Amino acid sequence: MRLSGRGVRCVRGGREVFSSLDFEAASGEAVAVTGPNGAGKTSLLRLIAGLLAPAGGSIDLEGGEAELTLPEQAHYLGHRDALKPALSVLENLSFWRDFLGSSGDAGQNLARVGLDHAMHLPAAFLSAGQRRRLSIARLLSVRRPVWLLDEPTSALDAAGQAMFAGVMREHLAAGGLIVAATHAPLGIEARELRMELRIGGAA
Repeated sequence: MRLSGRGVRCVRGGREVFSSLDFEAASGEAVAVTGPNGAGKTSLLRLIAGLLAPAGGSIDLEGGEAELTLPEQAHYLGHRDALKPALSVLENLSFWRDFLGSSGDAGQNLARVGLDHAMHLPAAFLSAGQRRRLSIARLLSVRRPVWLLDEPTSALDAAGQAMFAGVMREHLAAGGLIVAATHAPLGIEARELRMELRIGGAA
């Protein structure tokens, strides 16, 4: 499986964020997208996820499920953790598992990220680090080969970062691939894609 972009151009709010961007990641590989704020790291992830339309160029996934689109084979973990605060930790994870069509064991995945003790607490009671752990559990509950991660270690303490590094290594070892926008080390081996800030750029 190979994810690639050729000559990708991004325009937001009438401003060109980047253009002529090439990138590539194969099964078992991670790409760390780095650069200053406003260089377009988040925009690139959103383009790959299908949340934005490219203004030029192409983004393709070769070797995936032929009947599924790239967004249907990708997880996008953004800045904000998509949680329903009134639902319990377990209910949040079960919702995503059922909505996205997975039969994974929610309790087992919560234990993997160190949240099994809090599974019956409302998500509103979670700390920022615990919310991020719950979002990571969603990656485990619904298996998809492409992980698009935006500052994935934000809010995680040292133990959480080590846990997530292990989760990412397991995903890569199973043939998945990762594209992560980050200002901090991921804790795994990753090829760097450096993006530079343009005058008038966007996030």
